[in-house]
Amino acid sequence: MRNPRNETGESLTVEKEPHVPERTCVLTRRKGTRDELIRLALGPDGEVAPDVRARAPGRGAWIGLGRAQLDSANEAGKLKAALQRAFKTSDVHVPSNLGERIEHALRKTALDRLGMEARAGNLINGADRVEAAARAGKVRLLIHAFDSSEDGRKRMDQAWRVGGGEPRGVIFPEPRTMLSLALGRENVVHVALTDPAAAARVRHALGRWRAFIDPDRGPEGGEPALRTGSAEEL
Repeated sequence: MRNPRNETGESLTVEKEPHVPERTCVLTRRKGTRDELIRLALGPDGEVAPDVRARAPGRGAWIGLGRAQLDSANEAGKLKAALQRAFKTSDVHVPSNLGERIEHALRKTALDRLGMEARAGNLINGADRVEAAARAGKVRLLIHAFDSSEDGRKRMDQAWRVGGGEPRGVIFPEPRTMLSLALGRENVVHVALTDPAAAARVRHALGRWRAFIDPDRGPEGGEPALRTGSAEEL
């Protein structure tokens, strides 16, 4: 295939965008990429298990809906019927707690990712350090613990906007105790990712977790309405 030429007669290379394969949710028939949907794997014994990293061998099927919808479909037997069609076998056992297991797997993936980025030195915490980095334009992703105060979030969000960042940070679905545990640090309320690639990895992991827990709020989530709890500011 010949390359088109520009006005000076020089050959131009036309680059095609890479093809991203789409999968289809077995329940809603909604299409999406493997990063947007969640894979379910069929074990040798016929049991269905979450495969959120999409790495398990053997047959797989995909879902693209939140936990509440999934639990409802599972309870009604609709999920099993859809998976029997997808796997082309009647030997399919769907655990009653599949939704819980998926949520746990997504949660673990997000926590593991945060821990890895912390060990790699790609994030900072501490209100003063985060605020200074945000104002200086060094923050690529801002995260608030679920039980952070509204005033504290507003303060950090404003600093991020001043530094050219986004309107507001992402609400972590759980309180500071879990965020601190994931990072191996004490009393972590606000976290800032300073490396662009690290921020993208964490955003993706958190987005999938949040979308499954509460899809109506979207993967970013601006209001802490996923868990109950209270705490002091900062």
